[in-house]
Amino acid sequence: VYLIKRQNFLRAFPGYWAFPGGKVDKKDIGQTNEQTLFTALVREIKEELGLDLSTLLEKNEIQVSLVAKATSPDYNPYRYETYFYQVSFDEIPSLIVDSKEVLIDKWDLPKNFLNQFDAGDYLMVAPIRKVLKQIEKGSLKFVDYDNQRENEYPMIEPLGGLYQYMPLSNTVPPASRTNCFLFGDNETVIVDPSPKNKDEYQLLLKELKKIKINKIIISHHHPDHHEQAPDLCRELKLPLFISEDSYNRLIVKKGKNYFENVEVHFLYDQMILTYWRGHAVKAIHIPGHDEGHFGFWSENNAWFIVGDLFQGVGTVVVGGEEGDMTKYLESLKKVIQLNPGCVIPSHGIALGGVHILEKTYEHRLYRESQVAECLKQGFSIDQILDQLYFDIPLSIKKYAKANIESHIRRIEKTGV
Repeated sequence: VYLIKRQNFLRAFPGYWAFPGGKVDKKDIGQTNEQTLFTALVREIKEELGLDLSTLLEKNEIQVSLVAKATSPDYNPYRYETYFYQVSFDEIPSLIVDSKEVLIDKWDLPKNFLNQFDAGDYLMVAPIRKVLKQIEKGSLKFVDYDNQRENEYPMIEPLGGLYQYMPLSNTVPPASRTNCFLFGDNETVIVDPSPKNKDEYQLLLKELKKIKINKIIISHHHPDHHEQAPDLCRELKLPLFISEDSYNRLIVKKGKNYFENVEVHFLYDQMILTYWRGHAVKAIHIPGHDEGHFGFWSENNAWFIVGDLFQGVGTVVVGGEEGDMTKYLESLKKVIQLNPGCVIPSHGIALGGVHILEKTYEHRLYRESQVAECLKQGFSIDQILDQLYFDIPLSIKKYAKANIESHIRRIEKTGV
Protein backbone atom coordinates (compact mmCIF):
# COMPACT_ATOMS: atom_id res chain seq x y z
CA VAL A 1 0.00 0.00 0.00
CA TYR A 2 0.99 3.60 -0.58
CA LEU A 3 0.94 6.25 2.15
CA ILE A 4 2.20 9.81 2.37
CA LYS A 5 3.46 11.87 5.28
CA ARG A 6 1.72 15.21 5.03
CA GLN A 7 3.82 18.38 5.13
CA ASN A 8 4.20 19.92 8.60
CA PHE A 9 2.94 23.31 7.39
CA LEU A 10 -0.45 22.07 6.18
CA ARG A 11 -3.53 23.27 8.07
CA ALA A 12 -5.23 19.87 8.26
CA PHE A 13 -3.39 17.01 9.99
CA PRO A 14 0.16 18.29 9.42
CA GLY A 15 2.83 15.61 9.77
CA TYR A 16 0.32 12.73 9.74
CA TRP A 17 0.69 9.57 7.66
CA ALA A 18 -2.36 9.08 5.46
CA PHE A 19 -3.60 7.92 2.10
CA PRO A 20 -3.50 10.58 -0.63
CA GLY A 21 -6.78 12.40 -1.12
CA GLY A 22 -8.62 15.55 -0.21
CA LYS A 23 -11.93 17.37 0.01
CA VAL A 24 -14.85 17.35 -2.39
CA ASP A 25 -14.95 20.65 -4.29
CA LYS A 26 -18.00 22.37 -5.76
CA LYS A 27 -16.82 21.43 -9.25
CA ASP A 28 -16.91 17.75 -8.26
CA ILE A 29 -20.65 17.72 -7.55
CA GLY A 30 -22.51 15.14 -9.69
CA GLN A 31 -26.05 13.84 -9.96
CA THR A 32 -25.40 11.20 -7.30
CA ASN A 33 -23.16 10.99 -4.26
CA GLU A 34 -21.24 8.16 -5.93
CA GLN A 35 -20.50 10.33 -8.98
CA THR A 36 -19.42 13.22 -6.77
CA LEU A 37 -17.03 11.09 -4.74
CA PHE A 38 -15.49 9.41 -7.78
CA THR A 39 -14.98 12.75 -9.56
CA ALA A 40 -13.24 14.09 -6.45
CA LEU A 41 -11.11 10.94 -6.24
CA VAL A 42 -9.96 11.25 -9.87
CA ARG A 43 -9.16 14.95 -9.49
CA GLU A 44 -7.26 14.60 -6.19
CA ILE A 45 -5.13 11.67 -7.40
CA LYS A 46 -4.25 13.54 -10.58
CA GLU A 47 -3.30 16.67 -8.60
CA GLU A 48 -1.28 14.87 -5.91
CA LEU A 49 0.23 11.90 -7.78
CA GLY A 50 -0.02 12.72 -11.51
CA LEU A 51 -2.18 9.63 -12.23
CA ASP A 52 -5.26 9.73 -14.47
CA LEU A 53 -7.52 7.08 -12.95
CA SER A 54 -10.24 7.55 -15.59
CA THR A 55 -7.86 6.69 -18.42
CA LEU A 56 -6.37 3.75 -16.50
CA LEU A 57 -9.88 2.41 -15.85
CA GLU A 58 -10.81 2.68 -19.53
CA LYS A 59 -7.72 0.62 -20.36
CA ASN A 60 -8.62 -1.95 -17.68
CA GLU A 61 -5.23 -1.37 -16.05
CA ILE A 62 -6.64 -0.80 -12.54
CA GLN A 63 -9.53 -1.82 -10.32
CA VAL A 64 -11.30 0.71 -8.07
CA SER A 65 -13.62 -0.15 -5.19
CA LEU A 66 -15.10 1.74 -2.22
CA VAL A 67 -13.91 -0.13 0.87
CA ALA A 68 -14.71 2.04 3.88
CA LYS A 69 -16.42 5.13 5.26
CA ALA A 70 -15.73 6.96 8.52
CA THR A 71 -17.35 10.02 10.11
CA SER A 72 -15.51 12.28 12.52
CA PRO A 73 -16.69 11.64 16.11
CA ASP A 74 -19.54 13.58 17.69
CA TYR A 75 -17.18 15.32 20.16
CA ASN A 76 -15.25 16.86 17.27
CA PRO A 77 -16.52 20.39 16.47
CA TYR A 78 -15.65 19.81 12.79
CA ARG A 79 -17.84 16.97 11.47
CA TYR A 80 -17.11 15.38 8.10
CA GLU A 81 -17.25 12.05 6.29
CA THR A 82 -14.23 10.31 4.79
CA TYR A 83 -14.57 7.70 2.05
CA PHE A 84 -11.78 5.22 1.32
CA TYR A 85 -11.23 3.78 -2.15
CA GLN A 86 -8.88 0.94 -2.97
CA VAL A 87 -7.12 1.33 -6.31
CA SER A 88 -5.38 -1.89 -7.33
CA PHE A 89 -2.45 -2.02 -9.78
CA ASP A 90 -0.64 -5.00 -11.33
CA GLU A 91 2.66 -3.23 -10.67
CA ILE A 92 3.80 -0.15 -8.78
CA PRO A 93 3.01 2.90 -10.96
CA SER A 94 5.23 5.88 -11.65
CA LEU A 95 4.06 8.80 -9.50
CA ILE A 96 4.63 12.56 -9.68
CA VAL A 97 4.32 13.66 -6.07
CA ASP A 98 3.05 17.14 -5.13
CA SER A 99 5.72 18.45 -2.75
CA LYS A 100 3.33 21.15 -1.50
CA GLU A 101 1.31 18.36 0.13
CA VAL A 102 3.77 15.51 0.63
CA LEU A 103 6.85 15.44 2.86
CA ILE A 104 7.56 11.69 2.43
CA ASP A 105 5.86 9.01 0.34
CA LYS A 106 6.27 5.29 0.77
CA TRP A 107 5.14 1.91 -0.49
CA ASP A 108 5.12 -0.75 2.22
CA LEU A 109 3.12 -3.59 3.75
CA PRO A 110 0.14 -2.53 5.89
CA LYS A 111 1.60 -4.29 8.93
CA ASN A 112 4.84 -2.29 8.63
CA PHE A 113 2.97 1.02 8.69
CA LEU A 114 0.99 -0.20 11.70
CA ASN A 115 4.19 -1.29 13.44
CA GLN A 116 5.68 2.18 12.92
CA PHE A 117 2.60 3.68 14.51
CA ASP A 118 2.72 1.26 17.45
CA ALA A 119 6.40 2.12 17.97
CA GLY A 120 5.45 5.79 18.28
CA ASP A 121 7.19 6.81 15.05
CA TYR A 122 4.19 7.73 12.88
CA LEU A 123 1.30 10.09 13.59
CA MET A 124 -1.84 8.40 12.27
CA VAL A 125 -5.58 8.80 12.86
CA ALA A 126 -7.76 5.84 13.78
CA PRO A 127 -9.66 5.44 10.44
CA ILE A 128 -6.36 5.11 8.54
CA ARG A 129 -5.22 2.39 10.93
CA LYS A 130 -8.56 0.58 10.63
CA VAL A 131 -8.38 0.56 6.84
CA LEU A 132 -4.77 -0.69 6.94
CA LYS A 133 -5.88 -3.57 9.17
CA GLN A 134 -8.77 -4.23 6.81
CA ILE A 135 -6.42 -4.41 3.80
CA GLU A 136 -3.95 -6.58 5.73
CA LYS A 137 -6.74 -9.11 6.29
CA GLY A 138 -7.44 -9.08 2.54
CA SER A 139 -11.00 -7.80 2.98
CA LEU A 140 -12.56 -5.86 0.09
CA LYS A 141 -16.03 -5.82 1.65
CA PHE A 142 -17.29 -2.30 2.40
CA VAL A 143 -17.09 -1.32 6.08
CA ASP A 144 -18.91 1.62 7.68
CA TYR A 145 -16.79 2.52 10.71
CA ASP A 146 -19.46 4.89 12.05
CA ASN A 147 -21.07 1.91 13.74
CA GLN A 148 -17.84 0.66 15.31
CA ARG A 149 -16.95 3.25 17.94
CA GLU A 150 -14.33 1.66 20.18
CA ASN A 151 -14.46 3.97 23.22
CA GLU A 152 -17.41 5.21 25.22
CA TYR A 153 -15.38 8.21 26.39
CA PRO A 154 -13.85 10.70 23.92
CA MET A 155 -10.30 9.48 23.34
CA ILE A 156 -7.78 9.33 20.51
CA GLU A 157 -4.33 7.75 20.16
CA PRO A 158 -2.19 9.98 17.90
CA LEU A 159 0.93 7.84 18.48
CA GLY A 160 1.19 4.28 19.72
CA GLY A 161 0.89 4.17 23.52
CA LEU A 162 0.08 7.88 23.89
CA TYR A 163 -3.60 8.37 24.69
CA GLN A 164 -5.50 11.65 24.67
CA TYR A 165 -8.75 11.72 26.64
CA MET A 166 -10.91 14.81 26.16
CA PRO A 167 -13.12 15.65 29.16
CA LEU A 168 -15.37 18.69 29.00
CA SER A 169 -13.68 21.39 31.10
CA ASN A 170 -14.17 24.95 32.32
CA THR A 171 -11.78 26.33 29.75
CA VAL A 172 -11.69 29.52 27.68
CA PRO A 173 -14.00 29.59 24.61
CA PRO A 174 -13.96 28.61 21.81
CA ALA A 175 -12.34 25.53 23.39
CA SER A 176 -14.65 23.32 25.46
CA ARG A 177 -12.32 20.45 26.40
CA THR A 178 -8.87 20.08 27.95
CA ASN A 179 -6.75 17.13 26.85
CA CYS A 180 -6.00 14.56 29.54
CA PHE A 181 -2.97 12.53 28.47
CA LEU A 182 -2.17 8.98 29.51
CA PHE A 183 1.13 7.21 28.79
CA GLY A 184 3.82 5.03 30.33
CA ASP A 185 5.34 1.57 29.90
CA ASN A 186 5.30 -0.03 33.35
CA GLU A 187 4.37 3.12 35.26
CA THR A 188 1.34 4.90 33.79
CA VAL A 189 0.75 8.60 34.37
CA ILE A 190 -2.13 10.91 33.51
CA VAL A 191 -1.68 14.61 32.83
CA ASP A 192 -4.28 17.33 33.53
CA PRO A 193 -7.52 15.51 34.34
CA SER A 194 -9.92 18.45 34.81
CA PRO A 195 -13.60 17.53 34.31
CA LYS A 196 -15.88 20.57 34.42
CA ASN A 197 -18.50 19.20 36.83
CA LYS A 198 -19.51 16.17 38.89
CA ASP A 199 -21.22 14.41 35.98
CA GLU A 200 -18.13 14.72 33.78
CA TYR A 201 -16.00 13.67 36.75
CA GLN A 202 -17.94 10.43 37.11
CA LEU A 203 -17.65 9.67 33.38
CA LEU A 204 -13.88 10.21 33.44
CA LEU A 205 -13.50 8.28 36.69
CA LYS A 206 -15.32 5.29 35.19
CA GLU A 207 -12.87 5.32 32.27
CA LEU A 208 -9.75 5.73 34.42
CA LYS A 209 -10.77 2.87 36.71
CA LYS A 210 -10.26 0.52 33.75
CA ILE A 211 -6.52 1.37 33.78
CA LYS A 212 -3.77 0.86 36.35
CA ILE A 213 -2.53 4.39 36.94
CA ASN A 214 0.50 5.27 39.08
CA LYS A 215 0.49 9.07 39.32
CA ILE A 216 -1.41 12.21 38.34
CA ILE A 217 0.46 15.22 36.96
CA ILE A 218 -0.74 18.82 36.67
CA SER A 219 0.94 21.00 34.03
CA HIS A 220 0.04 24.34 35.68
CA HIS A 221 -2.38 26.01 38.04
CA HIS A 222 -5.12 27.29 35.73
CA PRO A 223 -8.56 25.82 36.54
CA ASP A 224 -9.04 23.91 33.28
CA HIS A 225 -5.94 21.85 34.10
CA HIS A 226 -6.48 20.84 37.72
CA GLU A 227 -10.17 21.00 38.64
CA GLN A 228 -11.17 17.89 40.62
CA ALA A 229 -7.70 16.34 40.12
CA PRO A 230 -7.15 16.21 43.93
CA ASP A 231 -10.47 14.35 44.20
CA LEU A 232 -9.21 11.81 41.67
CA CYS A 233 -6.00 11.44 43.69
CA ARG A 234 -7.98 10.75 46.85
CA GLU A 235 -10.43 8.37 45.18
CA LEU A 236 -7.78 6.41 43.24
CA LYS A 237 -5.17 6.75 46.02
CA LEU A 238 -2.58 8.32 43.70
CA PRO A 239 0.22 10.84 44.28
CA LEU A 240 0.04 14.24 42.61
CA PHE A 241 2.96 15.88 40.81
CA ILE A 242 2.80 19.66 40.36
CA SER A 243 5.22 22.58 40.26
CA GLU A 244 5.89 24.30 43.57
CA ASP A 245 4.76 27.59 42.05
CA SER A 246 1.41 26.11 40.94
CA TYR A 247 0.97 24.41 44.32
CA ASN A 248 1.47 27.68 46.21
CA ARG A 249 -0.87 29.61 43.92
CA LEU A 250 -3.61 26.99 44.37
CA ILE A 251 -3.22 27.02 48.14
CA VAL A 252 -3.88 30.79 48.03
CA LYS A 253 -6.79 30.52 45.59
CA LYS A 254 -8.44 27.29 46.77
CA GLY A 255 -7.49 27.13 50.43
CA LYS A 256 -5.00 25.03 52.40
CA ASN A 257 -7.37 22.03 52.39
CA TYR A 258 -7.40 21.73 48.60
CA PHE A 259 -4.65 19.10 48.70
CA GLU A 260 -5.71 17.52 51.99
CA ASN A 261 -4.88 13.80 52.16
CA VAL A 262 -3.05 13.99 48.83
CA GLU A 263 0.60 12.95 48.54
CA VAL A 264 2.15 15.91 46.71
CA HIS A 265 5.50 15.90 44.87
CA PHE A 266 7.03 18.98 43.25
CA LEU A 267 8.03 18.86 39.59
CA TYR A 268 11.48 20.11 38.59
CA ASP A 269 13.13 20.66 35.24
CA GLN A 270 14.39 17.43 33.58
CA MET A 271 12.61 15.25 36.17
CA ILE A 272 11.97 11.74 34.78
CA LEU A 273 8.29 10.87 35.26
CA THR A 274 7.99 7.54 33.47
CA TYR A 275 9.13 5.70 30.33
CA TRP A 276 7.29 5.44 27.02
CA ARG A 277 8.33 2.86 24.43
CA GLY A 278 11.55 2.50 26.44
CA HIS A 279 12.36 6.21 26.41
CA ALA A 280 12.42 8.50 29.44
CA VAL A 281 9.63 11.08 29.61
CA LYS A 282 10.81 14.26 31.33
CA ALA A 283 9.13 17.30 32.84
CA ILE A 284 10.39 20.46 31.09
CA HIS A 285 9.85 23.91 32.61
CA ILE A 286 8.28 26.19 29.98
CA PRO A 287 7.07 29.33 31.84
CA GLY A 288 5.47 32.40 30.33
CA HIS A 289 1.82 31.48 30.01
CA ASP A 290 2.10 30.56 33.69
CA GLU A 291 5.20 30.73 35.88
CA GLY A 292 4.75 27.14 37.03
CA HIS A 293 3.95 25.79 33.57
CA PHE A 294 5.56 22.42 32.67
CA GLY A 295 5.60 20.45 29.44
CA PHE A 296 6.40 16.77 29.00
CA TRP A 297 8.97 15.48 26.54
CA SER A 298 9.90 12.01 25.32
CA GLU A 299 13.69 11.82 25.33
CA ASN A 300 13.80 10.19 21.89
CA ASN A 301 12.27 13.49 20.66
CA ALA A 302 9.20 11.80 19.18
CA TRP A 303 6.82 14.20 20.93
CA PHE A 304 6.48 17.11 23.31
CA ILE A 305 3.26 17.79 25.21
CA VAL A 306 3.45 21.59 25.32
CA GLY A 307 0.32 22.32 27.37
CA ASP A 308 -0.78 25.89 26.73
CA LEU A 309 2.33 26.96 24.81
CA PHE A 310 0.01 27.03 21.81
CA GLN A 311 -3.61 26.07 21.29
CA GLY A 312 -5.18 24.15 18.48
CA VAL A 313 -8.47 25.79 19.52
CA GLY A 314 -8.33 29.49 20.43
CA THR A 315 -5.33 31.61 21.44
CA VAL A 316 -2.92 31.38 24.37
CA VAL A 317 -3.31 34.11 27.00
CA VAL A 318 -0.11 35.52 28.53
CA GLY A 319 -1.42 37.72 31.30
CA GLY A 320 -1.98 38.25 34.99
CA GLU A 321 0.68 38.07 37.67
CA GLU A 322 1.68 34.59 36.46
CA GLY A 323 2.22 35.62 32.82
CA ASP A 324 5.47 36.89 31.32
CA MET A 325 5.80 37.54 27.58
CA THR A 326 9.61 37.35 27.54
CA LYS A 327 9.59 33.97 29.27
CA TYR A 328 6.80 32.80 26.98
CA LEU A 329 8.86 33.63 23.89
CA GLU A 330 11.90 31.92 25.42
CA SER A 331 9.83 28.80 26.09
CA LEU A 332 8.67 28.76 22.48
CA LYS A 333 12.30 28.97 21.35
CA LYS A 334 13.31 26.17 23.73
CA VAL A 335 10.88 23.71 22.15
CA ILE A 336 11.57 24.93 18.62
CA GLN A 337 15.28 24.26 19.12
CA LEU A 338 14.55 20.74 20.40
CA ASN A 339 12.57 20.16 17.17
CA PRO A 340 10.46 17.19 18.34
CA GLY A 341 8.64 15.00 15.84
CA CYS A 342 5.31 16.46 16.93
CA VAL A 343 3.94 18.93 19.47
CA ILE A 344 0.72 18.26 21.37
CA PRO A 345 -1.32 21.07 22.96
CA SER A 346 -3.78 20.97 25.83
CA HIS A 347 -6.55 22.02 23.45
CA GLY A 348 -6.57 20.42 19.99
CA ILE A 349 -4.69 17.59 18.30
CA ALA A 350 -1.03 16.68 17.86
CA LEU A 351 0.71 18.53 15.02
CA GLY A 352 3.79 17.34 13.15
CA GLY A 353 7.06 19.21 13.70
CA VAL A 354 7.35 22.67 15.24
CA HIS A 355 5.94 24.74 12.38
CA ILE A 356 3.00 25.88 14.54
CA LEU A 357 5.41 27.09 17.25
CA GLU A 358 7.52 28.97 14.71
CA LYS A 359 4.41 30.69 13.34
CA THR A 360 3.23 31.47 16.90
CA TYR A 361 6.62 33.00 17.74
CA GLU A 362 6.61 35.12 14.57
CA HIS A 363 3.04 36.24 15.19
CA ARG A 364 3.80 37.30 18.77
CA LEU A 365 6.73 39.42 17.62
CA TYR A 366 4.61 40.94 14.86
CA ARG A 367 1.82 41.73 17.32
CA GLU A 368 4.38 43.29 19.66
CA SER A 369 5.62 45.56 16.89
CA GLN A 370 2.03 46.68 16.32
CA VAL A 371 1.58 47.41 20.03
CA ALA A 372 4.86 49.37 20.07
CA GLU A 373 3.75 51.45 17.10
CA CYS A 374 0.41 52.21 18.77
CA LEU A 375 2.23 53.31 21.94
CA LYS A 376 4.36 55.70 19.90
CA GLN A 377 1.16 57.25 18.60
CA GLY A 378 -0.09 57.76 22.17
CA PHE A 379 -2.84 55.12 22.11
CA SER A 380 -4.33 53.89 25.39
CA ILE A 381 -4.64 50.15 26.06
CA ASP A 382 -8.34 50.23 25.16
CA GLN A 383 -7.55 52.06 21.91
CA ILE A 384 -4.88 49.47 21.07
CA LEU A 385 -7.42 46.74 21.77
CA ASP A 386 -9.94 48.30 19.38
CA GLN A 387 -7.25 48.87 16.76
CA LEU A 388 -5.69 45.39 16.78
CA TYR A 389 -8.57 43.15 17.85
CA PHE A 390 -11.53 44.83 16.18
CA ASP A 391 -12.83 41.53 14.77
CA ILE A 392 -12.96 39.30 17.86
CA PRO A 393 -16.08 38.59 19.99
CA LEU A 394 -16.66 40.86 22.97
CA SER A 395 -16.62 37.83 25.30
CA ILE A 396 -12.89 37.19 24.71
CA LYS A 397 -11.64 40.78 24.46
CA LYS A 398 -10.47 40.65 28.07
CA TYR A 399 -8.00 37.90 27.10
CA ALA A 400 -6.69 39.95 24.18
CA LYS A 401 -6.31 42.91 26.55
CA ALA A 402 -4.23 40.74 28.91
CA ASN A 403 -1.90 39.88 26.01
CA ILE A 404 -1.54 43.56 25.11
CA GLU A 405 -0.66 44.41 28.70
CA SER A 406 2.01 41.66 28.69
CA HIS A 407 3.49 43.04 25.49
CA ILE A 408 3.57 46.54 27.00
CA ARG A 409 5.37 45.28 30.12
CA ARG A 410 7.94 43.54 27.91
CA ILE A 411 8.39 46.67 25.75
CA GLU A 412 8.90 48.85 28.83
CA LYS A 413 11.34 46.37 30.34
CA THR A 414 13.41 45.54 27.25
CA GLY A 415 13.00 48.71 25.25
CA VAL A 416 11.89 46.69 22.23
